[in-house]
Amino acid sequence: MIIAVVGPTGVGKTKMSIELAKKYNAAIVNCDAVQVYKFLNIGSAKVCEDEKEGIKHYLLDIKNPDDDYTVKNYQIDARKIIENNKDKNLIFCGGTGLYLCAALMDYRFYEDESCENYDNLDNEELYKLALKKDKSCPIDRNNRVRLIRFLNKKNIEVVEPKLLYENVLFIGLTTDRENLYKIINKRVDLMFENGLLEEVKNLYKKYPNSRVLKSAIGYKEVIKYINNEITLEECIEEIKKLSRHYAKRQYTWFNNKMNIKWFDVDYNNFENTISNVKKYINNCIK
Repeated sequence: MIIAVVGPTGVGKTKMSIELAKKYNAAIVNCDAVQVYKFLNIGSAKVCEDEKEGIKHYLLDIKNPDDDYTVKNYQIDARKIIENNKDKNLIFCGGTGLYLCAALMDYRFYEDESCENYDNLDNEELYKLALKKDKSCPIDRNNRVRLIRFLNKKNIEVVEPKLLYENVLFIGLTTDRENLYKIINKRVDLMFENGLLEEVKNLYKKYPNSRVLKSAIGYKEVIKYINNEITLEECIEEIKKLSRHYAKRQYTWFNNKMNIKWFDVDYNNFENTISNVKKYINNCIK
């Protein structure tokens, strides 16, 4: 059985995946594009060792910050894990919908058909072109490198709207927009309290040409602050704003690409949500 725990940033996916892994004796497969990189911990809200509770995690901390790692790389690695764990339960957890679809669905990749650099277009214009190609494009509008790569490719698509594997369940965690935005804002404040500035300063000094540092939300904004392009207050507000926008795009992607059973999270008693999810899974596997 494969269970995919999806939802917007900050909604509670990590905690849910740990509880489900304990219940169903499963390993967890990361599907967050930033968490595949070592040392990017605070800004990506990466699960820490204590939180793992001894659960095996795959595709977490597998690359250095200056390594390139593509969706196709992830697809190959994730499918190897599935193939090597046919007799075990797996839980995919993370907010990068493209990675999850590439792993579990009939995604096919084609060679670049052009090398257009799009120097005449700004990021907003690139993003609009990407939306014309795929209206649910999950790429951040400020991630110029990925937008250009996406536009240069002949296609990245689900050939048929079908899963490649049997017994796959998509569990979505959600909450109302006002509460989600409060959670996101609080989460960003906590990241700075926990040392995000020092994390980024140390990484940027060691890996000044890292693509992920220059493109991931929470890292590229701090780099702008380090380079005296914005104030600290502007940096924090920009991270909050972009995180909220990213959450909206995540909802769009998940709803358009997957057959998800959504659960409203009870933040006053998360055990209630865990119980409801387990009941649903148990009914599906009877």
